[in-house]
Amino acid sequence: MSNGSDVMHRPLEGLTVIDLTRALAGPYCTLLLAGLGAKVIKVEEPCGGDMARENSPYLGRDGITVERSHDDDISLSHLTRARGKLGVSLDLKSEAGREVFFDLVRQADIVVENFTAGTSDRLGVGYQACRAVNPRVVFASLSGFGANDRDGGKAMDVIVQALSGAMFTSGEPGQPPVRIGIPIADMLAPVFTVIGILAAIEQRHRTGTGQHIDVSMLGALTSFVAIENWSAMAAAGMPSRTGLTVQRLSPFGVFECKDGYAAVVAVHEPLARGLFAAMGEPELGEDPRFCNRDARVANAVELEARINAWSRQLPLVEVVKALEAQGVPVAPVRHPEDALVDPRVVERKETMAVAHPTHGSSIDLRTAGIPIQFSGATTGFDEALPVSIGQHNDAVYRDLLGYDDDKIAALKQAGAI
Repeated sequence: MSNGSDVMHRPLEGLTVIDLTRALAGPYCTLLLAGLGAKVIKVEEPCGGDMARENSPYLGRDGITVERSHDDDISLSHLTRARGKLGVSLDLKSEAGREVFFDLVRQADIVVENFTAGTSDRLGVGYQACRAVNPRVVFASLSGFGANDRDGGKAMDVIVQALSGAMFTSGEPGQPPVRIGIPIADMLAPVFTVIGILAAIEQRHRTGTGQHIDVSMLGALTSFVAIENWSAMAAAGMPSRTGLTVQRLSPFGVFECKDGYAAVVAVHEPLARGLFAAMGEPELGEDPRFCNRDARVANAVELEARINAWSRQLPLVEVVKALEAQGVPVAPVRHPEDALVDPRVVERKETMAVAHPTHGSSIDLRTAGIPIQFSGATTGFDEALPVSIGQHNDAVYRDLLGYDDDKIAALKQAGAI
């Protein structure tokens, strides 16, 4: 840890990222890089910009609104995903725009794109083109189905959840599939992309050259689904969908209380007996149906019915208190608004306050932080935020690339920036 006189630097300071991404998956990847200290230059089309700018709700002088009412209203999606990034406008479809892009690549360590597979190559800004001007560049492609997919299918989170099988890992038997309530595919794939980028940067230290990182949303989420052996469970006659509980670990899952729900883990023998004691039925520990782990799994339906019969009679707080007294892991099922202000995550900056750069808010708005703690470094976001498209053109094109006023004016006149 810092001794008080040292400056706690962020781990990726000194690295420059050219961010061609939009929507959520790509921008979340570059958001993580920005929070770890990299200089991220977000490239947007001069007309339109990132589609996340149009996501409701908005924050502005009237507070939170469903529709944009004023020019300086900012989408919460853009406000949270563009934090810490310098924003430039650039038309990659124009020759002049591509020349500017390659000037940026010459100064960069990392390029990240999440176009539909093959689009960056068609635009002439793909890995091979970038490598030709900067062999050290690490070029990351984050797509729905992989950089080599040529079907041209667009991947949204719900599509990937459906194709990966994730929707059938939750929910009751015989009931419709359940969409996971957070955009899990959009969030998981960028984490793998960051892992790949950092691994490639480490390898570059030894080889001196960069490489192409290729992550698919479908592959990332399916790899998580595959952590359970679904075929083996089917062969053993175990149901793959058990709703609020995991019957192969019973008792394990969510149980109903008088005024809410409690998550309970009583897998191992001492925990199961603690649960039975909390229920006022310690004799269940000697019942042949529940006296050991395999027996409890084999009789999970009956066991879970008995637990629910007990917990439904009591307020949530009493269920939690009774189980904690027996050393059984238990937690109330909280609403996200309550979870985001948990002092433990607030103190560690795992969630952070959201603020409009000009207008305040009467609501405690919170968003994602960087959920990593370092003993010799810190994390956090620069004050930069591209409220308008191309807001940091001068700072990047003049200060980083050395363009003079005449060149910048000519690029604007040509519509390249």
